[in-house]
Amino acid sequence: MVIMKLEKIMGNREILDQTKLFVLDMDGTFYLGDQILSGALDFLREVEKSGRKYVFFTNNSSKSPESYRRKLEKMNCYVSKDQIMTSGDVTIRYINTFYKGKRVYLVGTKTLEESFASADISLTQDMPDLVVIGFDTSLTYEKLEKACTFIRNGALFLATHLDINCPTESGFIPDCGSFCAAISCSTGVTPKYLGKPFQETIDMVEEKTGFARQEMAFVGDRIYTDVAAGVKNGAAGILVLTGETKEEDLAASEISPDAVFKSIKEMGDTLKHLHNRD
Repeated sequence: MVIMKLEKIMGNREILDQTKLFVLDMDGTFYLGDQILSGALDFLREVEKSGRKYVFFTNNSSKSPESYRRKLEKMNCYVSKDQIMTSGDVTIRYINTFYKGKRVYLVGTKTLEESFASADISLTQDMPDLVVIGFDTSLTYEKLEKACTFIRNGALFLATHLDINCPTESGFIPDCGSFCAAISCSTGVTPKYLGKPFQETIDMVEEKTGFARQEMAFVGDRIYTDVAAGVKNGAAGILVLTGETKEEDLAASEISPDAVFKSIKEMGDTLKHLHNRD
């Protein structure tokens, strides 16, 4: 048992040592609701001291990078909006790459609508070419009804991300994947999901940061999105146990993390040890 624990610790250190860019999840990993997690800022300082880099990537498409920048600022975390990416950004990039000029019916927040419009994506309430589902905290039955009708009539079905639940300080609330499950049950059509863990996300991170995927580690509390983004796409996947995935879930998971830490604080402490060693 002692030998297995030592091997795990050494493996965790090796993954941190070889990582040049940390792609950090936000809710459940760096903060929970409006509360920053213990050691999160210390981790960023250790990343900077060691000459490594970090960016934030969240599957939550209800807000824009600027909204997240302001939220982090209130937690005394000062980053530029260019250091923050969302599944909404991946979806915009995907549409403008493969469906430029097509009309989109978007089920999303006002903020996401503004992001799409500013990227010159044509939004419509009439028969669209594409239906896009995001994490819409203003979801109504009318929106679901229209989305189903348009999809039945031939519109392509896209979703910003596949997360089923969104963590909050008081528990979990339905997320984009839950909305899509209802639509798929009604229409018999499954969406193309974007965001983590899909290749389109890794492609965008490479393009925006200049790092190769082999130099990246995706860090998060969800094994099927955050960790899988790295493991399935040539990067590393690091699990932290401060959110949805618990240690007992690992045995039943098809995805094996490259490293597991109790928290981002433990990651920072380990990185500090490596830095002091050097």
